[in-house]
Amino acid sequence: MPPAASLPVRIARTGAHRSRRLWHNYGVFWLGAVLVGLVSVAYAKLVDFGFELFQRMLAHGFWLPLIVTPLGAALAIWLTQKFFKGSEGSGIPQVIATLQDGRLSRSLLTLRIMFGKIAISFLGILCGFTIGREGPTVQIGASLMYAMRRGYRRSSAHIERQLTLAGAAAGLAAAFNTPLAGVVFAIEELSRSFVARNSGTLITAIIFSGVVALGLQGNYLYFGQIKAISEFQWTLIPVLIAASLLTGVAGGVFCWLMLNVPRWMPASLVGMRRAHPVRFAFLCGVVIAVIGIVSGGTTFGSGYAEARGLLESHEALSPLYALLKFGALSVSYLSGIPGGIFAPSLAIGAGLGNVMSHVTAVVPLPAMAALCMVGYLAAVTQSPITSFVIVMEMIDGHQMVIPLMAVALLATQVSKAFSPSFYHTLAHRFLTPETPATPKG
Repeated sequence: MPPAASLPVRIARTGAHRSRRLWHNYGVFWLGAVLVGLVSVAYAKLVDFGFELFQRMLAHGFWLPLIVTPLGAALAIWLTQKFFKGSEGSGIPQVIATLQDGRLSRSLLTLRIMFGKIAISFLGILCGFTIGREGPTVQIGASLMYAMRRGYRRSSAHIERQLTLAGAAAGLAAAFNTPLAGVVFAIEELSRSFVARNSGTLITAIIFSGVVALGLQGNYLYFGQIKAISEFQWTLIPVLIAASLLTGVAGGVFCWLMLNVPRWMPASLVGMRRAHPVRFAFLCGVVIAVIGIVSGGTTFGSGYAEARGLLESHEALSPLYALLKFGALSVSYLSGIPGGIFAPSLAIGAGLGNVMSHVTAVVPLPAMAALCMVGYLAAVTQSPITSFVIVMEMIDGHQMVIPLMAVALLATQVSKAFSPSFYHTLAHRFLTPETPATPKG
């Protein structure tokens, strides 16, 4: 071949080689991040649609949950135990466990579990369970990105860990529309360390998934705009301390109860939970339905509408709302159904803020609800920075940065007096299979 003709061929070959190398180095990862954004948005819309159907059913008869919720719970747990082992709970402990032991990824981060997580949590919200979608989106994002390892010519433990971490962070960021919280969550809760070479990977994944989420849903605030605390007053300090103590104790008690079930639950129920999980789930469904009817329907679902109502207006809920929601979340968790505790915890925190607003008028109800939301979430997760960033990014209340941060830190310390880290304790149970690990967070 003449030299003049070979030059374009060599250029074309070089370009093709570079394109393939770029695709293997970056394209697979970018595609995975885009898919995480798409799936996160689709999952959010599916969950919202499921709860809308439940509310329509509730409008036809307040007693219908007494039938639908127990039967749906039994079906959900049967499907989980039969086909989707590993999808129980929020999914965050599973992701933490795989980051600590990569061998677990092939059993806890599969596409089968991802689809099961979506389907069973949809069934749970369709039946009125008190569960959220944000925690499951973490496992969904991690599973989807982990599956992208097949696109690499030479995968490795390091690549798989990076994909898992980035997918989990991108999933949380897309679920809450809080990109900064995704990075902080990966650092503080998932890996508990930050290596410089991981920073670009995390941020790139969050950017790609976030752009997709924004393109499909618009640039919105998860909980909207609230009336912030306009200026600092010394009378605010006792209120912040009281909010920290209240939410810290409540969150710490929740963690202790869920991590020490055999120490307080009657032995007959503990035995039923282990030997006959479907029957136990049916019983949990009955309790959730009764609590929901007693509350006038406010405890069904994630609690998003109730929390947003408190943040956007001065319309208060019943002082018993926080207690009833606490009970509904606890029973939902104990059933072992796939579903998260992030959004319900925020709703419980808002309910505690509603209680405090009946005691003091120093802080407006919306601001008090926000303070207790961050406090309770921080107490449950024992991740104060993540909780603070999530709430700060979800609401338009940047003037409350210092109060929110203070409550998150204090509530976390109070919670630690009751219980160790919730998610990491549950993750440890995956690393030691001899320990009973159902439900898994």
